[in-house]
Amino acid sequence: MICSSSLALILKHGHVKNNNTVLLINGNYATASLFSLAFIIFKYGYNFSIEVIVFGALLGILFAGTFVIYSKAISLAGTALATVSARLSVLIPVLAAIIFYGESPNIKMLLGFGLALVTLYLFYLSLKNHGTVEGRKGKYIYLLSLLVGIGLVDLSMKMFEQNFPISEKGVFVFTIFFSAFIYTSLYLIIKKIKFDKGTFNLGLMLGVPNVLAINFLLAALDELPAIVVFPVMNIGVIVITAVAAYLIWKEQINLYGKIALAFGIAAILLLKL
Repeated sequence: MICSSSLALILKHGHVKNNNTVLLINGNYATASLFSLAFIIFKYGYNFSIEVIVFGALLGILFAGTFVIYSKAISLAGTALATVSARLSVLIPVLAAIIFYGESPNIKMLLGFGLALVTLYLFYLSLKNHGTVEGRKGKYIYLLSLLVGIGLVDLSMKMFEQNFPISEKGVFVFTIFFSAFIYTSLYLIIKKIKFDKGTFNLGLMLGVPNVLAINFLLAALDELPAIVVFPVMNIGVIVITAVAAYLIWKEQINLYGKIALAFGIAAILLLKL
């Protein structure tokens, strides 16, 4: 929970300091690539196929793009609402399971979907009275894009588990992170964005909790049932992030935003249980 919360808080810190988002994320993927390479060497081994390399390279675009959207959503809509939107991304793999894998939704899932839709409307009400019409639309679009982007990331992990051997997991993860590093590096070069050591170093720090969060989650799932891990993790991340953002930056949430937090937590609980 602490590692996952740290991602949003470091992105928020980068926004406060006016750091370049792509350079920050580039540093993140440099660290993530090194860590995932270490996992290949010391844990997973070098098993791979051409298909898993291609799949990972394509996902690198999705990962990098989603990280940029996450950073933008935090800067525009606030840390707490962006985190709730990110956690509501569970809607995407659940919908995919129903549509493509023939799973039948139960009453809890249907209630969860209903609450998620109410939460999205509350997002709109929370942002309605802030800034210009275009500014409000931008905030809402980023929140929705974040939900869809992270949902597709989660779905891609499920697709890997169902279509590729677990022995290729190490190379798969490394390919995602290294491809994202290459893509963001090319963007920085093409756009001739000036290198800033402080921003890049902050990105390197961001990569540590990014990689650790994934591995701690997998370790928790080895010890505890998913029905316990996912609800506790998602609610914990939302609460820790909201409280930390308030204590550090005095980030305020209006009444609609607070109700959205509560409904979002309830929706996550119902969809994850």
